[in-house]
Amino acid sequence: MPSNKSVSDAPIVRFTNCRILRSHQLQREDLWVREGKILNPEKLFFDEKGSADIQLDCKGSIIAPGFIDVQINGGFGVDFSVATDDFKSGIDLVSQKILSHGVTSFCPTLVTSPPAVYHQVLPQISIRNGGVHGAGILGAHLEGPFISKEKKGAHPEHYLRTFEAGAFQDLLATYGSLDCVRIVTLAPEMKRSSEVIQELAKRGICVSLGHSVANLSQAEEAVQHGATFITHLFNAMLPFHHRDPGIVGLLTSDKIPAGRRVFYGMISDGIHTNPAALRIAHRAHPKGLVLVTDAITGMGLAPGRHTLGQQVVEIDGLNTYIAGTKTLSGSVATMDTCVRHFQEATGCSVETALEAASLHPAQLLGIEHKKGTLNYDSDADFLMLNDGLYVQATYIAGEEVWRQDALGM
Repeated sequence: MPSNKSVSDAPIVRFTNCRILRSHQLQREDLWVREGKILNPEKLFFDEKGSADIQLDCKGSIIAPGFIDVQINGGFGVDFSVATDDFKSGIDLVSQKILSHGVTSFCPTLVTSPPAVYHQVLPQISIRNGGVHGAGILGAHLEGPFISKEKKGAHPEHYLRTFEAGAFQDLLATYGSLDCVRIVTLAPEMKRSSEVIQELAKRGICVSLGHSVANLSQAEEAVQHGATFITHLFNAMLPFHHRDPGIVGLLTSDKIPAGRRVFYGMISDGIHTNPAALRIAHRAHPKGLVLVTDAITGMGLAPGRHTLGQQVVEIDGLNTYIAGTKTLSGSVATMDTCVRHFQEATGCSVETALEAASLHPAQLLGIEHKKGTLNYDSDADFLMLNDGLYVQATYIAGEEVWRQDALGM
């Protein structure tokens, strides 16, 4: 057997008998992995005269890129918006637990909080690669406090803030640091929001529009200044109106700058968005749809009372409300559940459902050259799933980090 040691001593693993999601299609091919990256087998054969050191039979499974959750507030008893001395152990617990739901990277999300919470929590969030310890952290998503009182949803009103005095300096003073921040959700109708959006975009931070009463022209202006995302479409924004469709109108706007795509998050849990609304959004702008869980502390826990930042929430089945009200407050759905519900509700292809949780969030964050696909040289973060889209195993950098015990492989 020819040696494969000419380039690297690292073992080459070949996954066989599988259907790989590549170039928007499930393809009957083998997946080759070395040193945490997807290998091009042709280069391996012809340039290195190499072969596999380890061969794994996937028994007909689907292999898809790992899921990326860009809006997750916590889970399993952990709340990212609560400053604690053991915050790091909390984030470690969530990153470990979401592996079983196919999430290989995520953006821990903080809801509207007092400045002291941002100042204490943000320095404890560090961007890191995933592995057996848990899913990778891509940076924080700060949802608020620069949002609309009218559409605050589950956010505590007395911590909401405006930009009127110092614009970007107000934001910096509130958060303390932007070192680990990847996404900021704000309401674009606020005074001086345009300069804040420009400053954030200049720093490579994704600006998302949400918790807002913006009309369509205000939303379009925000996109022209650099906003690229909509936080949980339909939730916490003006309802669609035919004379002024508001932020929802961005899905079919003809005023989006050339070469720019607007992405939008959807909580596909069967609670936050009626299946008909999910279908409307998907058919209007399929390439912008990003599945998010918007999961809160209670994900993975029994029904009852839990927290969301500074507030108490009640979980009743898949419904989560601010205690004593009927105001929805995040979700307890897992990402794999959202993918299955999305596919069922829209009738879309398996490929489309999987890409809404992998390729699209990677494109939103500008990391599609290394995550969200199974292209050659990209990170070997991938899932094995059955035909019902239930996760059988999760891999990060080519290493198995979770497996369904009953699989018997």
